[in-house]
Amino acid sequence: MALHWRSLMRFRSSTRLLIIFTFCLTVIHGLGSDVDNCDKLQLGQYPFKISYLCKEPKIDDATQEPENCKDRLAWVECLPAPNISCRLSNGTQFKFSGEEVGFNKSVPCRNVSGYSYKVAVALSLFLGWIGADRFYLGYPALGLLKFCTVGFCGIGSLVDFMLISMQIVGPSDGSDYIVDYYGARLTRLSITNETYRRTQLSP
Repeated sequence: MALHWRSLMRFRSSTRLLIIFTFCLTVIHGLGSDVDNCDKLQLGQYPFKISYLCKEPKIDDATQEPENCKDRLAWVECLPAPNISCRLSNGTQFKFSGEEVGFNKSVPCRNVSGYSYKVAVALSLFLGWIGADRFYLGYPALGLLKFCTVGFCGIGSLVDFMLISMQIVGPSDGSDYIVDYYGARLTRLSITNETYRRTQLSP
């Protein structure tokens, strides 16, 4: 009887240890699963909203655009805030200190090829009546026509000045003007099916 009682007590104690061990594993796993994926950090999803700071792009003095601009996109490094923890793609948890680069973010840039906006506006204002603005932008036929007609009797010069200053008329090669990166810029807004859909989906 005593032997049976001892074996029963051993079974109970081992069962208790197994239950406690299972409970600890469950708690540890639950704490680990609370850490979100690092992909949410880049997307700005909860709980990582406004939890990173992106560096300013390095601007090329000649083009006034980011140095790594390609296909109208440039990339900047983004640093997550200190003490932000997230799970990497390999499953390991990582805690940022504020010095590490978390990801790269794209910023829009312009395709420029050497035509200055300031020069184009100055030529149109002072020498537009002889077609200097059109020659500069790569429209020699229109420049010659303006030269022969004295800027279409002044009317063509006035129209061209307005079109160039509003950046409606640009260089003939389809590139953008060189404009100060931190200066005033005009951005053309266009509505497509994609932009309309995004507007409808945004809160």
